[in-house]
Amino acid sequence: MSARPLFAFCLFGLLGCPSPEAPSSVSSGASVAPPAASETPPAHAPASSSAVVAAPPSRELGKPYPCAELVCRDFESADKALAVVLDETKPAILAFGESHALKGTEGVKSTTARFTDELLPAFRDRASALVLELWAPDPKCNKEKVAEVAQKQKVVTEKQADNNQNEFVKLGEKSRSVGVVPFLLKPSCEDYDKVKKAGDDAVLAMLEVVTRNMKEKAVTLFRETEKKAPGKMLLTYGGALHNDLAPRKDREAWSFAADLDKLSPGRFVELDLVVPEFIKDSPAWTALPWYTAYDRSRAAGRVVLINVGPRSFVLVFPPT
Repeated sequence: MSARPLFAFCLFGLLGCPSPEAPSSVSSGASVAPPAASETPPAHAPASSSAVVAAPPSRELGKPYPCAELVCRDFESADKALAVVLDETKPAILAFGESHALKGTEGVKSTTARFTDELLPAFRDRASALVLELWAPDPKCNKEKVAEVAQKQKVVTEKQADNNQNEFVKLGEKSRSVGVVPFLLKPSCEDYDKVKKAGDDAVLAMLEVVTRNMKEKAVTLFRETEKKAPGKMLLTYGGALHNDLAPRKDREAWSFAADLDKLSPGRFVELDLVVPEFIKDSPAWTALPWYTAYDRSRAAGRVVLINVGPRSFVLVFPPT
């Protein structure tokens, strides 16, 4: 994968580019009201990164147990949790969502880096392609227009860790090395024009562009895979909003899950990846359906896999 298009322009999901108080399912800068939540976090809310981690729990690895109103399982490693998801769901399309690293968290290994090192190798000979939520502008587009859109993007990216883009580059390179061909998003000149004309709603316009472009690229690659590599999976990787099988009200247009699920009914799987140090006791996080299910005080050294719904999972890495 050449460095030129990867470094040219990167959107990182917008809803995967949170403010310090929002996870990847909430767009910083977008005119979207944060979800309601009680003022008092649950008693077992995720602890801060400075908290003392409790001793490992006595729960049997891989065995389901109730966690709030959901079902959880503990694993000794992320790849073993992934193996269970693959075995149980046998996905044709596996859509990963993440919460991007923010400034000030450079000392914590990011979600992207963990996916690259711990999970991506599992797809050698099992997946054909990976759609990355990474923009590569068409060289035919007006350079000033592209630059203006990039400026509008800063409302989101300025809060991210400085190494985010480089880690997406490494993900693309590692993907190719394991035989999974990475593909970038290539918005049209008309897409840039729409964002430019959106004014104060530029972030919302970008969300629409991201969702549509990821969906269209995934549809094309899925059909190609059926013809050229039947039996192999298609992967997508980006912000943890666009892959929602059950998006929150008024955010349905920002998820491609429903459309991709129609390509292979019952074989689209949503898997969100979470680094516990990034979790906050903010309304944006506490509103997530799995928030009360995750008890960091009992997750020492373990990967926690939360079954949120049919073909919908959250994988929480061990605390650093």
